Amino acid sequence: MSNWTKSLSTRTGAAKLALGVVICLIILKVVVSVLSRSISISAQATDSFLDLFSIGITVIAVRMSIAPADEEHPFGHGKMEGVSALIQAFLVLGAGVFIIFSAVQRIIHRTVIEPDAGMVVMIISIIASFFLSRHLRRVAKATDSTAIEASARNISADVYSATGVLLGLLAVSLTKLQILDPIIALIMVVFVLKAGYEVVIRAFRELTDYTLPKEEQEILTDCIREHITQLVDFHAVRTRRAGSERFVDLHLLMPRNVSVAESHRMCDHLEQDVKAKLPNTSIIIHVEPCTSNDCARCKVAKCSLR
Repeated sequence: MSNWTKSLSTRTGAAKLALGVVICLIILKVVVSVLSRSISISAQATDSFLDLFSIGITVIAVRMSIAPADEEHPFGHGKMEGVSALIQAFLVLGAGVFIIFSAVQRIIHRTVIEPDAGMVVMIISIIASFFLSRHLRRVAKATDSTAIEASARNISADVYSATGVLLGLLAVSLTKLQILDPIIALIMVVFVLKAGYEVVIRAFRELTDYTLPKEEQEILTDCIREHITQLVDFHAVRTRRAGSERFVDLHLLMPRNVSVAESHRMCDHLEQDVKAKLPNTSIIIHVEPCTSNDCARCKVAKCSLR
């Protein structure tokens, strides 16, 4: 893999790639929307302008989120990705409202459009957006980036809306029914609004310290239970996420005869196991001595009370 390809697989590189692709699509859509007078293509151009703004925010947010923790931000800057995702979500929802308004205006005023040039630019837009969204999703999954995932969803929404526009323009070209252009736009805006809603939920969860996904919590629990012969029990497990960073704190119940040094080695070993399966995880472990006299059920062979 070349250095150039590797750079595009990073959060910053993916955001810059998205920025370049969106700028090219904006220029193309603006020119064709003027020539064709299509509300669908105008709506697409507006949506791409919002994409440009939101991806610009993503570039800034990603750069800030990867900055190391400092005195004022001891837990790092990961939540900047959640802020970026939330801004992008509201922009997508705003674009959906604009498309609805514009489509209704076109239905009322019965504007005539020229569909042929628009169909060509929509095909180009669909192809470019499809491959860009796939790449962004891969990067988001590999880097656990909320901001990049939000951008991927935005671009995916563009694929749906552009497909709807293309179908509308094709229908106008075949039937000469001009009203199909705004009607198709209204149908496809549902996908745009759905994408915006999903990003809002993800961003709010991150910004309000929502717990880690169930599958990740199960991985954490499995890691702890693998050491059940060395510890008595665990409780008070709390998890949250900020960008690509995961934060976990929990209480471990250790045999009362185990030394501080042995407990410390146990905690270090557990941390390494968790970080191997859940990268970018910061763990705080509080150790408590066992006070129970019900030793018959205990699986810790080292306990002196057995």
